[in-house]
Amino acid sequence: MFLFVMSAVLVLAVGGCVCVVWAARGGPRWTRGVAAVVLLGGELVRAGGGRGGGSRGSGGDADGSDG
Repeated sequence: MFLFVMSAVLVLAVGGCVCVVWAARGGPRWTRGVAAVVLLGGELVRAGGGRGGGSRGSGGDADGSDG
């Protein structure tokens, strides 16, 4: 059952990414609607901090290098 749920989540995520790219290239109207929902969901996750709950950095430079 867990494998089925995770497979469904993966298919939805890949499908959403495909719709975002297709809509950016001038796809049909429904792809723009799906892309808007996907992008809004991404913004909500980003605003909420996602599962990690905040910053992911470890105190290094902005590009992730230590020196």
